[in-house]
Amino acid sequence: MEKETMKYEVVTRKETIVEGLEVRTCNLWETVGQDIGMLWNDFYTKGEYSKIENKVNNKTIGLYTDYEGDYTKPYNFIACTEVSKVPENREQEKNKVIKIIPKGKYAKFVVIGEMSKVVREAWTQIWQMDLKRKYTCDFEEYQNNTQDMENAEIHIYIAIED
Repeated sequence: MEKETMKYEVVTRKETIVEGLEVRTCNLWETVGQDIGMLWNDFYTKGEYSKIENKVNNKTIGLYTDYEGDYTKPYNFIACTEVSKVPENREQEKNKVIKIIPKGKYAKFVVIGEMSKVVREAWTQIWQMDLKRKYTCDFEEYQNNTQDMENAEIHIYIAIED
């Protein structure tokens, strides 16, 4: 039986300001899981998330941006959260970045299950889809609507051409 293509809806999102920690990585490197895993670890266990001011909600975002080409080329990954404004008079901390997710059209996928497993499976399928991707900013938004990590809800947004 042929595997069913992931379903998505096209949504228009407003510009979003995020703040978090950044690393340069690539999907083809054996270290991508380690790079992103270490960044999430620093974001939470070293208290970086709790230091962020002006949070809009308690959702976290995994942002893929500054692509050198398509998904096979290097990009920046930012473990972050949405903020209502850019902090004023704040010294730039090591690896702490402010980024603007541009307004525009996105293919929105909703996945539910064991967090790292369903995200990895979703991306593997998305890479095979014929989406007219912009390669500007793509991201996962962790809904944090359950304490059950086996049934986490994650919304994945892929920037697409208008």
